[in-house]
Amino acid sequence: MERWRVNLYTLWISQVISLTSFGFGLPFIPFFIQELGVTDPEALKIYTGVLSAAPAVTMAIMSPIWGMLSDRFGQKLMIQRAMLAAVIIIGGMGFATSVWHLIILRFLQGIFTGTITASSAFVAVNTPNHKLSYALGFLSSSTFVGYSLGPLLGGMVADRFGYRVSFYVGGLLMLIGFLVVTFYLKGEYKKERQNTALFKGNGGYKELFTLGILMLLIMLFLQRVIRTIFTPFIPLYIQEINQTIEGAASLTGSINGLIGFVTALSAVLISRLGDKYEKMRMIRIMLIIGFLDVLILNLTEGLASFVIFYSALFFIIGGIEPLITSTTAEMVSPDKRGTLFGIQGLVGSLGWMVSPAVGTTISIVFGIKSILWILLAFIFGNIITAFIVKRQSGGMT
Repeated sequence: MERWRVNLYTLWISQVISLTSFGFGLPFIPFFIQELGVTDPEALKIYTGVLSAAPAVTMAIMSPIWGMLSDRFGQKLMIQRAMLAAVIIIGGMGFATSVWHLIILRFLQGIFTGTITASSAFVAVNTPNHKLSYALGFLSSSTFVGYSLGPLLGGMVADRFGYRVSFYVGGLLMLIGFLVVTFYLKGEYKKERQNTALFKGNGGYKELFTLGILMLLIMLFLQRVIRTIFTPFIPLYIQEINQTIEGAASLTGSINGLIGFVTALSAVLISRLGDKYEKMRMIRIMLIIGFLDVLILNLTEGLASFVIFYSALFFIIGGIEPLITSTTAEMVSPDKRGTLFGIQGLVGSLGWMVSPAVGTTISIVFGIKSILWILLAFIFGNIITAFIVKRQSGGMT
């Protein structure tokens, strides 16, 4: 088997383990902080938003730095750094005795982790161009498989043994993922040491800031907001609909598991098509269908309709990010792709940071379900951006 395939499958396994570990405890933070003493409804919404945004703030700062270091010292080292830090941080959340301990750890999470970005950079650098869409889509499916298994299993553990145990188990799982990467990931592309000044002629980083890449980064930002603006509030939305916290952790885990499964399925299926057909056209079609899905979601009531149409949204849009990232990766040379993915991490983190701030404000002023109308507006904005990309790129593939 080709080495790039072995590495891809190794990273897929390690990222399933990694994202399962994150999902074991983090989706239940709104319930955990109630256990820590935060019971006022308004304060609960504010802390939920802060805890969701905290790692995005520091990750936005650090992602480009880690990206440049990966180009210089290797992507494998960055993956190991991210996973080992996550072992300590996730496990440490189980020892928190106040909401401020969680906030500090979430800020540290953004500084030192970032396993997805580091793994994506490795794949982008070490995979043949004609297989990039498939490889990045396949890798992204690991994220959603992990996010499916983590909340599902973590919810059961939380209901049976408590939220703290969920964090302890999550830290242990991350350690296993770290060992998989350490012993099985090999054959990394190495470039010769060179002056890495940002704008050093043709060998510098000018190629990272073309108009086409900048427009695609805007789309990536909007896509990250679309994916994350409502997700932190799912536990509170379930609690609001059922009017009780009893059993909410298991139900939240099941819904997150379903969303992760359909997104993973979409990422694999659609990314395969991305190596054969025009990527931007596929993205535009998926965004338009997603817009119609969320419109129907907003016009319906009840938990069942929410689960059906919200899950359908993630199946529809699940392959968009791999198509965007593979398109940008094909536009730069391999020795710049670590930096490119660092910049993409910055942009994605900004979206991750903006979405809970917007969601928190909307939920306090208008109610939690009103966030879904804002979600619709962001999808519409990305549709407009996708058509602008088409006009300015002359039909970018």
